[in-house]
Amino acid sequence: MISYEYPLNERIRTLLRLEDLYSKIAHFSRGDAPQDHHTALLTLFEALEVAGRADLKVDLVQELERQRQILLSFRNNPEISEQALSGALYEIEQASSSLLAMAGKIGQYLRENEWLMAIRSRASIPGGVCQFDLPSYHFWLNREPDQRREDLEGWIRPMIPIREGLAIVLRLLRASGRPEMQVARGGTFQLTMSGRSAQMLRLRLAPTEAVVPEISANKYALNVRFMLSETVIRPRQVERDVPFEITFCSL
Repeated sequence: MISYEYPLNERIRTLLRLEDLYSKIAHFSRGDAPQDHHTALLTLFEALEVAGRADLKVDLVQELERQRQILLSFRNNPEISEQALSGALYEIEQASSSLLAMAGKIGQYLRENEWLMAIRSRASIPGGVCQFDLPSYHFWLNREPDQRREDLEGWIRPMIPIREGLAIVLRLLRASGRPEMQVARGGTFQLTMSGRSAQMLRLRLAPTEAVVPEISANKYALNVRFMLSETVIRPRQVERDVPFEITFCSL
């Protein structure tokens, strides 16, 4: 099944974007080629931009504390595993402590590194990081992979608390809903949102359907159109019925 997630507020949109960027950073950092580490560094700059919201750290700490209080209310519940509960509480408390220990603005240590900021500035120009533009960066890319990886890990490490905090919040969010099977008649699905509280929608489709959902939603209504997966011509809405799974997620 292919999963499509649609955030219904700006906070969840930011967390999903950061999750995607952190995943790419981890993937390309593991590689050995200079191009891998170049991509990892540019993606780190993107994460710095997205995470630059002043209230992101506060949002995460507050949400983790709210979830901690909810979990504490399950203490001594015979239907809840005490071991699993204690593990979840420990994970949340560790993530909160790490976030609270972060000093200053997120990524400020990167902004104070003139060498990195020169690369970031040139990277915004198409082809702007060629060897004749940034010879010192060209030298760095020609160092041993382990040396480059060690530098990357040093630049990434101070932002790990953000990654760990958002991973917990998104995991709890995804686990909060119950999947429902629906059918889009003639490629269209509409639903009134009255009585439903959701911060994110998850749609799952079988790859054999070969369609892509176009989702628009607010607190009043949900509209989904399924489009043919085209890569050359303009996408067209399918005219057949499309079965899919939908989950309304809310913390």
